[in-house]
Amino acid sequence: LTDVYSSSPALGRYFRSARVVCFSNESSTVFYQLEFSVPPSTEGFMENIMNPDFVRNVLLQNIYDEE
Repeated sequence: LTDVYSSSPALGRYFRSARVVCFSNESSTVFYQLEFSVPPSTEGFMENIMNPDFVRNVLLQNIYDEE
């Protein structure tokens, strides 16, 4: 995840770290905490760039590109 987000044209300059919060062998589920440094008070930044769907889609696009 660190490579994916740090090299992202949209999120790379804001990305700081990723860490595993919880891992389950039973369901093959991993929960991550992503840390971003966001600029102070930028109009629409949190609603658009830091939107959870947008952040997830950056990861999905990377997965698709790898295939």
